[in-house]
Amino acid sequence: MPTTQKTITVTEQQDEWIKAQIAAGDFMDDSEYFRDLIRLDQARHSEAEYIRGELVRGEQSGAPEPFDFEEFKQTMAKTDAGINR
Repeated sequence: MPTTQKTITVTEQQDEWIKAQIAAGDFMDDSEYFRDLIRLDQARHSEAEYIRGELVRGEQSGAPEPFDFEEFKQTMAKTDAGINR
C-alpha cells in the first residue's frame, strides 16, 4: 500500500506520552502510534454513522407502540431474567 509522509507538531507533554507508549512496548515507533489513533478514530466514526442510521431507521419505522414496563418486568421475572430454560 502506498504511503504518504506527514509532519506534525505535538507539545512536550504529548511527545513524552508517545515516547512512554513506545517504551512500554505498545508501539514500535511514532508512526505506528499515530496509525493506531487513526484506526481508532475511523472505527469511532463508523460506529457513530451506524447509530445515526439506526436512529433514522427507527424514526421512519412509524408511530411508537405502547409499552408496559411493569408487565415486561413481570414476564422477565417469570422466565428467570429472560432466559427461557
